[in-house]
Amino acid sequence: MHDILDGVRVVSLAVNLPGPLAASRLAEFGASVSKIEPPTGDPLAVAAPGWYAELTDKQRVTVLDLKDTTDRAQLDAELTGADLLITAMRPSALRRLGLENAHERYPGLSHVEIVGHDGKWEEVPGHDLTYQAAQGTLQPPMMPTVPVADLLGAEHAVSAALLALRHKAGSGTGRRIRVVLEEAAADAGAAVRHGLVGVGAPLGGATPTYGIYSTADGYVALGAIEPHFRSRVLEALGVADTRDDLEQVFASATSTHWEELAERVDIPLIGIRNHTQGDAK
Repeated sequence: MHDILDGVRVVSLAVNLPGPLAASRLAEFGASVSKIEPPTGDPLAVAAPGWYAELTDKQRVTVLDLKDTTDRAQLDAELTGADLLITAMRPSALRRLGLENAHERYPGLSHVEIVGHDGKWEEVPGHDLTYQAAQGTLQPPMMPTVPVADLLGAEHAVSAALLALRHKAGSGTGRRIRVVLEEAAADAGAAVRHGLVGVGAPLGGATPTYGIYSTADGYVALGAIEPHFRSRVLEALGVADTRDDLEQVFASATSTHWEELAERVDIPLIGIRNHTQGDAK
């Protein structure tokens, strides 16, 4: 799969997370990616320099001031003959750059336009936190540990890019596909809306053998929701199917002890790792 997009040229004007992550995935598939950054750079490079370096490892990064005539001409040269353009800005900013109809202006170019909202709300500012807030995937006052809308939005952008390339292969023409991060957050929020996760839901604490438990030196995550795994857990631990019983037995030994038991009896359990800034994985 690392060469499936060999020969495909991508130009990305996107900063922050969804766009760069989507561009990185396309580069992993073999596309040639040119990342155009403003003179101020990509905020992700300051907020998470290690991740930024990882995402741009297979990309050619060029700094252009698109308000400058010469730099703008260089962007036009990049887009001429390119297969895909990725942007992540409000529609008004796209219009100011004269790129709202880039797929028509540059023959064969498709445009994956990542926006926060669509329709009459398309100019409303937002970020992963606000999209998640609107879709019920937060547990106040805790901040999210995963930028769900951004990550899922990036995958939507990759899918849109592949669809656009398929369309071009059949028609010879490019197209514009809008990826809406609020809609990506809504996809993630479906698990909450349909009662799969959340307080009291099957995967939110209602099932004793699916949860997080304290151990003598940390925590373990137990994912025994299928009947055969559940019965195997209860038999191996010698407890009833209650949260109180599981809490007591898990607290009696270390996380490593329970991981070793899980490996022996084949149950889905792992100690919870707390990664610090700079950890590679």
